[in-house]
Amino acid sequence: MPTIDKPLAELQAYSGRNPRPADFDDYWDRALNEMRQTEPQIELVPSSFQTPAAECFDLYFTGVRGARIHVKYARPRQADTPRPAVLHFHGYSGNVGDWHERLGYVSLGFSVFAMDCRGQGGLSQDVGGVTGNTHHGHIIRGLDDQPDNLLFRHIFLDTA
Repeated sequence: MPTIDKPLAELQAYSGRNPRPADFDDYWDRALNEMRQTEPQIELVPSSFQTPAAECFDLYFTGVRGARIHVKYARPRQADTPRPAVLHFHGYSGNVGDWHERLGYVSLGFSVFAMDCRGQGGLSQDVGGVTGNTHHGHIIRGLDDQPDNLLFRHIFLDTA
């Protein structure tokens, strides 16, 4: 059985089966404008979990629609120069997990940001308020409502 069903050149140019909506750029411009107009109200709180090699913080900010979002932030101690970062997002219906899961990256000199996605497990707020199905999974939450109310739109904006 072949593992590839198209020639490589065709796969490299493939852009999916669904056409890009005509209002795609307008949609995301409007969404990013909403995000930029939201006062983030950032809080950086030292965590009770600390190690000799890593500083650990609970970072909170306000995302679109007023949801407070939680991020575990770990960085190397005594690192006074810019460093690369790892952005970690948990799997569907999970949360960011324990601090020790970040320490391998910190030991390599990375800062790590692990965000609790709203509407799933963890400490981030879910302000909800959509019309339609939420029973079979958050991935479709807002699908029966206005496009600006899609849950994953808000999660993408929290990430940005």
